[in-house]
Amino acid sequence: MPHHTSLIATIVAGLGLAFVFGALAHRLRLSPLVGYLVAGVLIGPFTPGYVADQQLAPQLAEIGVILLMFGVGLHFSLKDLLAVKAIALPGAIGQMAIATGLGMALAWSLGWSLGAGLVFGLALSVASTVVLLRALQERRLIESEKGRIAVGWLIVEDLAMVLALVLLPALSGVLGGRTDAAARNDTVAAVQAVGLAGWLDPNSVWLALGLTLIKVAAFVGLMLLVGRRVIPWVLHWVAHTGSRELFRLAVLAIALGVAFGSAELFGVSFALGAFFAGMILAESQLSHQAAQETLPLRDAFAVLFFVSVGMLFDPSILVRQPGPVLATVAIIVVGKSIAALLIVMAFRHPLGTALTISASLAQIGEFSFILAGLGVSLALLPPEGQDLILAGALLSILINPLLFVALDRFGSRLQAREQQSRRPAEADEPAPAAPPPVLQATSLTGHTVLVGYGRVGSLIGEALRERGEPFLVIEEREGTVEPLRVRGVEVILGNAGQRGLLEAANLGGAKCLVSAIPNPFEASTLLERARAANPAIEIVARAHSDAEVEHLQRFGADRIVLGELEIAREMASFLFRERGTFAAFDSGDLTSAGDAFERAQIGPGARMREDEGGGDERSARTPSPAIDDAPR
Repeated sequence: MPHHTSLIATIVAGLGLAFVFGALAHRLRLSPLVGYLVAGVLIGPFTPGYVADQQLAPQLAEIGVILLMFGVGLHFSLKDLLAVKAIALPGAIGQMAIATGLGMALAWSLGWSLGAGLVFGLALSVASTVVLLRALQERRLIESEKGRIAVGWLIVEDLAMVLALVLLPALSGVLGGRTDAAARNDTVAAVQAVGLAGWLDPNSVWLALGLTLIKVAAFVGLMLLVGRRVIPWVLHWVAHTGSRELFRLAVLAIALGVAFGSAELFGVSFALGAFFAGMILAESQLSHQAAQETLPLRDAFAVLFFVSVGMLFDPSILVRQPGPVLATVAIIVVGKSIAALLIVMAFRHPLGTALTISASLAQIGEFSFILAGLGVSLALLPPEGQDLILAGALLSILINPLLFVALDRFGSRLQAREQQSRRPAEADEPAPAAPPPVLQATSLTGHTVLVGYGRVGSLIGEALRERGEPFLVIEEREGTVEPLRVRGVEVILGNAGQRGLLEAANLGGAKCLVSAIPNPFEASTLLERARAANPAIEIVARAHSDAEVEHLQRFGADRIVLGELEIAREMASFLFRERGTFAAFDSGDLTSAGDAFERAQIGPGARMREDEGGGDERSARTPSPAIDDAPR
């Protein structure tokens, strides 16, 4: 039996090189997408050495497209879009129109057809979901106003691309491309079936477009009427079996099955079918679990998709056509950014918001690749157009982190100048009531700094208020900040990682820091900066696993509360104290400093620090009575 096949060789070479170059890109603080694309270039037909199977790679890429679009649909939030619709809808449409126009102008200068220019311009107009979300997450902007606008903007772009993928095959003929033979045969069969062969021209582009819209409407109607009932019911039934393996298999079967069935029965693309499968599944209470269970496979095939895209790239275009390459990059990085900046400023948003959104959109990615591939397959886009799109994607993703570095360095200065220039013009206008400056320094000393006011933080805050303990809250959600200020609680609006925010909270003069944020990596950054600002401060943090406990201990936490252990403590307390079920046991042992819960919760690292301190173990662990006695 041979142990070498094209499929295995292609997968091993693709994933292996993607890992190597993805890790290298990450080390250089670049998006791993750059590494994946470079890996594809190395195993492609345009570079020497091993060449992956040219027939298998596109099929693996199709699975990647299906799972990518399924993930997009799974994370689609109509609520997020409606929250920022006033700026996201007109802004995204306007910016896409400007970028598409610039792309069409470049295509016209290169002598391409109208259809090629349209596909090329659309491919340059849409930003990469992966790159944009990664950039916002690294700067902890997802939950901020800037992040919500950027995500809403991105949702509109994604919806526009889904529509383009649906309509492009139907309009290919009128745009100068190749008409899909299968679609034409379906059109002829439909005309003959209804007995209108003498009245309607089967070769009519508008007839093909109309039938395409009818098929899409039928598919959407079926998914909304049947799919939104059947799919959640199936998942809930599988979930009740208690088998994670079956649940994971059910999610993948739904994603792939709906995508394939939509293409076979309704003639719509895999991408649209997968997107609707994810969107329907997003309405289920199990959507988060579905996303978590399928994430490894989605990531693996997404990597193969980017590798297969890199295989199509001819690096020689960088030497053969440097002018068009630079023009393409200029449209992506400069043209799109300026368009987005002016649009956001026109809607009277702050300069900082406009700069963040324009920097976020100054790149292209997965949707551009999918659209370029479809354009080439329909003979709309020439191969050199796809090469220019790939070159523009690579270079724009490389440049994007530099834009954020420049924004971090010069953005605050530009905002300060903007505020100064506005003051004379606004002096004669009645100014609306505004909250105090975000970074106004507190006058509190010997206080507790509470970071995060969600379900956990709010309970801690109430306990501190009842005990009369002075405290200050750091919260990034505007909807939470205003009610707290009305109640007289001192709040600083912003993210704890924001420059100057911890100084405004007077962390150096505080006696305790409580990190109620659930993300351990964000919390570790906060703890490290807090310990550097005030080595004597008591730090309390939350964790969800033993690994998180160890991680936070390394960054200086004095007390780490593990949720599962606190649940076990309360349940044991009920059994020993309240019901008396185990009356033979001494319930007083539960409150001793050395019970099993305490030992597991604190860990050897914390005990060692306490032993070295030479104090009472109980008092060393307890920052303040208000926190230790806070209701759970």
